[in-house]
Amino acid sequence: MARNRLDTEVQYLPGVGPKRASLLRTELEVSTVGDLLRTYPFRYIDRSSIVRIADVREGNAYVQILAQVVSSEQTGRGAKRLSVLVRDLSGEMELVFFKGIKYTYERLKPGSMFLFFGKPSVFNGKLNMVHPEIDNPPAEGAQSFTGTLTGVYPSTDKLRNGGVTGRVMNKLMAEAIDLAIGDIQETLPDYILREKGLVPLKFAVRNIHFPADQASLSKAQYRLKWEELFLLQLSLLKQKYVRSRAENGIMMHTVGPAFHACFNSLPYELTGAQKRVIKEIRADMRSGHQMNRLLQGDVGSGKTMVAVLSALIAVDNGYQACIMAPTEVLAQQHYANISKYLAPTGVRCELLIGSTTKAERRPIHEGLQDGSVGVIIGTHALIEDDVVFKNLGLAIIDEQHRFGVDQRSRLWSKGASEAPPHVLVMTATPIPRTLAMTLYGDLDVSVIDEMPPGRKPIQTMLIGEGKRPAMYNFIRKEIDSGRQVFIVYPLIFESEKLDYQNLEAGYEEIVRRFPDPDYKVAIVHGQQNSDVKKFNMDAFAAGRADILVSTTVIEVGVDVPNASIMVIENAERFGLAQLHQLRGRVGRGSEKSYCILMHGNKVSKESRKRLELMCATENGFDLAEEDMKMRGPGDLEGTQQSGLPISLNIASLAHDGQLLSDARSYAEYVLSKDPTLSETVNASLAAELRKDKYSVKDYSKIS
Repeated sequence: MARNRLDTEVQYLPGVGPKRASLLRTELEVSTVGDLLRTYPFRYIDRSSIVRIADVREGNAYVQILAQVVSSEQTGRGAKRLSVLVRDLSGEMELVFFKGIKYTYERLKPGSMFLFFGKPSVFNGKLNMVHPEIDNPPAEGAQSFTGTLTGVYPSTDKLRNGGVTGRVMNKLMAEAIDLAIGDIQETLPDYILREKGLVPLKFAVRNIHFPADQASLSKAQYRLKWEELFLLQLSLLKQKYVRSRAENGIMMHTVGPAFHACFNSLPYELTGAQKRVIKEIRADMRSGHQMNRLLQGDVGSGKTMVAVLSALIAVDNGYQACIMAPTEVLAQQHYANISKYLAPTGVRCELLIGSTTKAERRPIHEGLQDGSVGVIIGTHALIEDDVVFKNLGLAIIDEQHRFGVDQRSRLWSKGASEAPPHVLVMTATPIPRTLAMTLYGDLDVSVIDEMPPGRKPIQTMLIGEGKRPAMYNFIRKEIDSGRQVFIVYPLIFESEKLDYQNLEAGYEEIVRRFPDPDYKVAIVHGQQNSDVKKFNMDAFAAGRADILVSTTVIEVGVDVPNASIMVIENAERFGLAQLHQLRGRVGRGSEKSYCILMHGNKVSKESRKRLELMCATENGFDLAEEDMKMRGPGDLEGTQQSGLPISLNIASLAHDGQLLSDARSYAEYVLSKDPTLSETVNASLAAELRKDKYSVKDYSKIS
């Protein structure tokens, strides 16, 4: 059997060799000819037109001119710069070169014509082009020029310094296509190509690298993007289909006395969104299948109440529920709030965290084992080996992205013996719809998209260092009228010395500006032990401290209704999702609240745009979508995701949302007819999903 040429090592491609092959492997993860062909251009340069010099503007991205060399001059000590004056019928322009001066000077002889392609810029008030690409003119002059769309590939300094320039990449791609295009096998069944109007894979690969024209490029891009998203969704949904058929869920038919006692004693009406989500959860819990549901809700939207009522459905059916939080602070706060909600129900609720003493643990462990503890709230202490449940029926995980995969799976395995527990995963980090579909593609998603009545909008302001004295005056006034203030410093990595110095310096300045005994300032950060952290946090929560200086340790869950100002120092160092989380710490009481974004002296254009967006909207989902467009989905700051289940070569979750929805719907349609992809017609799909790329971790079993 002839060897597939797509598997040929890239070093054997003409123009590569061992040195360049090593660079391609380390810089672009390209080892074979097939890998090379799956490295797609991220944009294209349109060389299909020639622009008159008189029509060139500084703002143009790239232009191509057909011009005659008038003169050239080498300047600078040792000829460090080459200035070439060129002319067409409409005007003149300077071209500047800093490299390859000798070769270029000899090539660009006065009177000769060339095509010059580059990005126009202005220097000393005059238009020029620095290092344009130079091509020989078309044989018949400008009229006969048809040009091409040229792909621009991902690159790095190491690649360029090693001679793998954009032009070289184009040559290598041409060699790869000549060698291996015949070995490309169709990956999608004929019926999908027909029904979705997709071009064949060979056509797509050829035209993604060397488009015949704009229409062919569009067809190639559509085919490759759709296929990539379709196969990703197919792999996620197939797990979901297999699981929903294979695994029984605990049947919870009853909504009983504990649920009603809690519901009827609530001091407020649930929002329409909360009621809708509880209905969705109820339907799951009595469906006979294991619930795997992601609950998304903005800060303050009332997820905790949904969690409590869901836990009481489990209790009313004779099961236990656990609520796992990522930090002791958040677990303690959940416990304080949830205990109040459970008071009218008579359900025993306990707290189990790392700092729970041995003596305190014994009765809790016994209560879990004999079933007398109905609801347990805790941190990862819940997954320790000596924690044994009598019959865990519901596991609720708050801020799920903060738990490692192994931690979550250990909790999952503590369920009642006859079936796994129902799983409800909650997050207050708004995840864009497209990212949620991918990270949690095999979970059902509920969204609380409505805020409880009475919450006042938070006024968000962006200020620089010059306004600091005015800000301190404003803080003083708020404290004097009985309010409290958060001041948060960035701490990107727990070990960054510089960040700690900033935090300490900031704390010292605040203490100087707000001296004892008139003002009390507390400080909280990750290097403190849990007792010190708790003491300072409690002092602030109880109103004994006016100001809490902190790192992002307070991002999740700290509830101080009396706090009306959130100051975020160096706000440009945070992602939108994280800024939004921090802002949600204020505005929880009846008073008007403020979020003040302090920016440093040097703020990039993109950072300023992000901060201005924060001032413009309070909708976390809108912010998350924008954040993803600006920063890409790989690591939305504030979600700390380890990236996507698979890497995408061409599709973008930020820009191809519509395509993703369509691909997911079609994947559902395919699986509804053939859930295991065992029919002959779907053999190519089954083969694709067996490839390493699609061996997505089963998120269902670890949530």
